[in-house]
Amino acid sequence: MTTITMADQERRQNVTVLFIDIVGFTALVDRLDCAEVRALQRDYFSTVSGVVRDCGGIVEKYVGDAVMAVFGAGADDFGPEAAAAAVQAGLSVQEALRGRLLAGRFPIRTRVGLATGEVIVDTLAAFDGGYGMISGSVVSTAARLQAYAPHDTVVVCSATREVTDELIAYQELPPVSVPGKSYPLDLWRALQPQAAPLAAVA
Repeated sequence: MTTITMADQERRQNVTVLFIDIVGFTALVDRLDCAEVRALQRDYFSTVSGVVRDCGGIVEKYVGDAVMAVFGAGADDFGPEAAAAAVQAGLSVQEALRGRLLAGRFPIRTRVGLATGEVIVDTLAAFDGGYGMISGSVVSTAARLQAYAPHDTVVVCSATREVTDELIAYQELPPVSVPGKSYPLDLWRALQPQAAPLAAVA
């Protein structure tokens, strides 16, 4: 049996992390039977994961109503196109859900946060729905940005904006102070692509 060394299994590189969740999910599900919650989640997760895959991302985990996805995690895959594909995925998810009744009954609103930075990628965990695929502070930054995003928007950190500035149009928002960060985070709202439609980035 071939032994895989830690160096072979883990790789240090930049990626873009996407977090999306449903606004008011706790209050919504408190009024529902568990079977209704499951039907809502199934429809929601199916929609989000389909868009993520179409845009070249990998779903790392589902937690409650949150989906975390990673873009540019393959060897030599990260670049402006991968980061822009992550932003496009956020915009496309919200477009796919806008005006739609999940499980035939439930209208929802979402928030999306994206952050770009260095992580350790665990190549053995790099499969759709895997666990612990990436490790780094960028994960918590993306989650924080999502929590502070206005409803029905996609917001990104300054690093994501910088790498995608020629591909995505942005609107600057006021910086936000978040627990655990010693400095305010710059916030940018993604508006629309500035170039031709992005091809999927594996």
